[in-house]
Amino acid sequence: MNLDHIITDNTGMVHTIASILALLFGTWVLLAKKGNRFHKQMGYAYTGSMVVVLFTSFFMYNLFGGFGIFHVFAIISSLTLIAGMIPILRRKPKTYISLHYNFMYWSVIGLYGAFLAEILTRIPPMLIKDKEIVPLFFNLVGLAIFVVMGIGYYIMIKKRKDWAKFENEKS
Repeated sequence: MNLDHIITDNTGMVHTIASILALLFGTWVLLAKKGNRFHKQMGYAYTGSMVVVLFTSFFMYNLFGGFGIFHVFAIISSLTLIAGMIPILRRKPKTYISLHYNFMYWSVIGLYGAFLAEILTRIPPMLIKDKEIVPLFFNLVGLAIFVVMGIGYYIMIKKRKDWAKFENEKS
């Protein structure tokens, strides 16, 4: 199997491996029981793999030849990850658990959106014509991210009661 159009260099390989690990760890953290030692270990594994994903993303310019929309999303993702880790590490403010849950949840959901967008960028014959990106590409990426974020928001609303219950038990 030829992966030249998917992984173009060592940075892309590291980025891909870290992304797969982040998807696995992030999914595990979302689905598993919260607050125990294993949750914390998986959470740190997720955070570490995301740091690698985000760091390497700023060295990848294959799609646009320079800074592009995916770099903007990497900045947003970096801020979300930081905003999710600071409250849990500092244990402040009083609602630090809710802040942690909310930001880390959106970090993982954003990763799912990025995964779907990345898949769509790997359909070159349909979306790139004469080395120009077809407008359909942006529509598909936008739609994919909207759908993933919408599903994520729906699940988050369902989970908020569980998170509040957990936070009240910890208080």
